[in-house]
Amino acid sequence: MRTLALATVSGAALLASGPLTPAARGGSVLRSDAIMPVRKAYPAPVRLTPAAYGRPAPGEGPSGAASPTPTPSPAPASADVREDPVGAAELLAKVSACTRISNGYYRTDEGASPSVPVCGMNGAVFWKADLDIDCDGEVTKACNADTDPSFQGDTAFHTSGDRPLDAAELPYVVVPSRSSMWDFGSAGIKGGSVAAVIHAGKVEYTVVGDTGPAGIIGEASYATAEALGIDPDPKSGGTGSGVTYILFKDSVVSPIESHSAAVTAGDALAKEFLQNN
Repeated sequence: MRTLALATVSGAALLASGPLTPAARGGSVLRSDAIMPVRKAYPAPVRLTPAAYGRPAPGEGPSGAASPTPTPSPAPASADVREDPVGAAELLAKVSACTRISNGYYRTDEGASPSVPVCGMNGAVFWKADLDIDCDGEVTKACNADTDPSFQGDTAFHTSGDRPLDAAELPYVVVPSRSSMWDFGSAGIKGGSVAAVIHAGKVEYTVVGDTGPAGIIGEASYATAEALGIDPDPKSGGTGSGVTYILFKDSVVSPIESHSAAVTAGDALAKEFLQNN
């Protein structure tokens, strides 16, 4: 356990976020410190300028106005074409100093000393921590009760078909459940928000896909770890340090399960982040 107008960017649509159902670290167990809106209460779409998040979608005019009936068809992640992608060093240079926005510090694991602040910047929040493996959600060969003793068959945010996310296939990050320490929703972060996860010179664009304990931070899906070259085994994998999480405010991928949408949006948002900080 460890997610925009129907703006279509290179075949991926961006729109308002889905509902929240917090899940706990090591299992999607409901906590008294979590806020639980009704799952089916979807907000109205928010119409934003496509040009701010990447190239106009096919069928859009010079002004960036969407065609009357856009029909996004997300391509597999392997089909993504990224022109002049943002590098890890460029992003890390912008997050070398922290302006703390959390009311205190998070632990990386149970028993660890509180040491990780959530930091604020123009258009984003970030933190630097470890990476524990979230293998909750859809039952797969890699993620199930046998491979993960703490497995839970649900995630805080669901697919467009209202199913749990697939941790083995979808790169996503976990945010701490809302608390007096920090409320991710008040910071402009939602289920499906775009995040850049950086480790060992690699950048992986993901979505916010799950929530964890209110006092612990530093967790991402099996697929995120695998993409970054980190052991994704839910029992013995992960890494104890050296991971930077940059979450872009007010940005949501739809459908949340489209990794190609996250990559396209993430690259554009990262460039905007560099310009604004």
